[in-house]
Amino acid sequence: MRKITAYISSTVFYAIAMTLLVFIALDFIFGLISQLEKVTGAYTALEAFYYMALTVPRRLYDLIPYSCLIGCLAGLGLLASTSELVIVRAAGVSVKRIAWIALRPALIFIAIALLLGEFVSPYTEQMAENRRHFLKYNITQQAPQKVWNREGNEFMYVNAVLPNGVIYGLTRYQFNDQHQLETASFTKEAIYQDGYWQESDISISFLEETGVRNETIASRRWDTPLTPNLFNILVLAPEDISMRNLHYYINYLEAQNLKASNYSLAFWQKILQPVATASLVLIAISFVFGPLRSVTMGQRIFTGVVFGIGFVLLQKLLGPSSLVFGFPPLVAVMIPIMLCFGLGIYLLNRAR
Repeated sequence: MRKITAYISSTVFYAIAMTLLVFIALDFIFGLISQLEKVTGAYTALEAFYYMALTVPRRLYDLIPYSCLIGCLAGLGLLASTSELVIVRAAGVSVKRIAWIALRPALIFIAIALLLGEFVSPYTEQMAENRRHFLKYNITQQAPQKVWNREGNEFMYVNAVLPNGVIYGLTRYQFNDQHQLETASFTKEAIYQDGYWQESDISISFLEETGVRNETIASRRWDTPLTPNLFNILVLAPEDISMRNLHYYINYLEAQNLKASNYSLAFWQKILQPVATASLVLIAISFVFGPLRSVTMGQRIFTGVVFGIGFVLLQKLLGPSSLVFGFPPLVAVMIPIMLCFGLGIYLLNRAR
């Protein structure tokens, strides 16, 4: 039994690994071509390659679930095409036992994805975006980093954020309770020190009944709950933030009485990604024992790609729908997973 377990597990493991290798190689090449089209000034071809290298952990995190799906289809399909699965079942190994054996190597990749998503990709992604941003744009001018935030009646926009507690191009808009703009200020640079931000070189416009009054000051203190860590979170897209930082930022938004639906959706997607990957693996296993038992390898891989695309589209449809229609993000994340588990269990029960 140990030899059977080791043989099936190793076959599935190598199939997933090769699938992931092919996916990441293609994704890297096409991504690099896209970045080379944006080469300008200090952002050279070498910097474009360095940017792509820093984004590899995030790309691996995104591709592992679908690599597990197609890898399991390919690995088990290879065993089925050579009648080795038939021999294993004839030896008294149940379908459920084979399914568990095939799931075990996928769990290794699920663990790798968890570690990458929580401890590696958020930091390498931020390094990549910051480096590209500072090479492509003048940090003292408007640039497309899009860091907006709201705190009570104040809205703020930041041109650029450095990981070491320095921000550039801070614009603050202060409104009254009647939603009328009272003051607008622009700060060239702000440095975080001893629990507050020290702004320097500030231009302030006061909107008064008699007109607009402009004032320039050298420095001022800005007391705010916004820390460098929160600003670093704002730089990244919700799906690129670690679960710990997502939870931290969701609590901050709720303390400010602001909606956190977008970040809650990303949080549940991340925390349930291992379950989603397991559901895709279960689908792959059930397909091999069910409708894809006697088809060619190319048909199995094509089916896996189509099913993976369908899973992604359903996720992308239900996620924004939860934000628009107001139902819990957890429900939006769970629906595709439960559909996969339901279909997989149904097909496996028919195969017994």
